[in-house]
Amino acid sequence: MGIFPSRMFRWAAIYGAAVLLPMYFTPLPAVMGETLYGFIGCALVFQGLFWMIGSNPVKYRPLMPLGVAEKLVFALPALALFRQGYPMHPAIAAFAGVDVLLGLGFFAAWRRTPS
Repeated sequence: MGIFPSRMFRWAAIYGAAVLLPMYFTPLPAVMGETLYGFIGCALVFQGLFWMIGSNPVKYRPLMPLGVAEKLVFALPALALFRQGYPMHPAIAAFAGVDVLLGLGFFAAWRRTPS
């Protein structure tokens, strides 16, 4: 199996926590702050799932496609909106691009992990 799947998910969990946790300490927008906090919290829960998958990729292989989906449900709509000129900070598009790459890495890890 190699160490790629384990490292892929573990490094993604570390990156995700490092990016998401500081968002709790930024000023809230005037509206929909609860939606933002809900997004951050849900995404942080997934970082725990990624850490767990990384601990035993063979055992948790069935959860790997869920990781792919988690990355793409944010990244693809964000990139589509950015491309259409939706008023979005370019950094959001950059983070969405990183999530696409992580989703591809998760898919590769899933394919390389024996069932």
